[in-house]
Amino acid sequence: MDQWLLFRSPAGWAALNMAIDEMLLLNASKIEKPVLRLYSWSEPAASFGYFQRHADASRATALRPLIRRPTGGGMVPHDRDWTYSLVFPPSHSWYRLKAIESYRRLHESVCDAFQQMGVAAEVAQSARKEATGQCFAGPEQFDVIFHNQKIAGAAQRRTRDGLLIQGSVQPPSGMNRTEWEVAFVTWAVKNWQVRWHDWWPPLDLEAQARELAHAKYSTAEYNERR
Repeated sequence: MDQWLLFRSPAGWAALNMAIDEMLLLNASKIEKPVLRLYSWSEPAASFGYFQRHADASRATALRPLIRRPTGGGMVPHDRDWTYSLVFPPSHSWYRLKAIESYRRLHESVCDAFQQMGVAAEVAQSARKEATGQCFAGPEQFDVIFHNQKIAGAAQRRTRDGLLIQGSVQPPSGMNRTEWEVAFVTWAVKNWQVRWHDWWPPLDLEAQARELAHAKYSTAEYNERR
């Protein structure tokens, strides 16, 4: 069995949510095991990809705060979505996967979790973007769709420290998040041979994340850098 850590993170403000994900990436080798972080937002917000222009993202949404992610991709609204991140150390097999392959594997599990809840979700076999720069304007290949609408997407960042995947699910109405999370982690046990261990980051990592949230992700210098 592959040992993975399950971090059920409390609702956080936008800058802190991004900072925690970055700190998990920076410390992936020390943590040694993959970490699945399930989290939510204590305020309506939107995030946009690391390489996007702030002005373009700002025109695409009225949600504020508007914060730059450490991963790529397009603008994502966080007023009703379910968010999660996955972090892998360089020693793990997922780190060596091509981006398209890790993307496919992840969204097959997201899709199957919905199917277990009776939702006829599918994995998109081709891209159908309807507006550039907006993550949920249309599916990329291997996004999750339901009734021809994209309901799950993700973005990645691979560094010498590890692999970070940030995911967002825009659930169909009436769905229960806890039920979906249980289905998601159960699928990983059956199909990825994962053994889950509840986990909480060390106090020093928490402190570093809060410092990073204030020094980086809360600043116009970072968020409006391009």
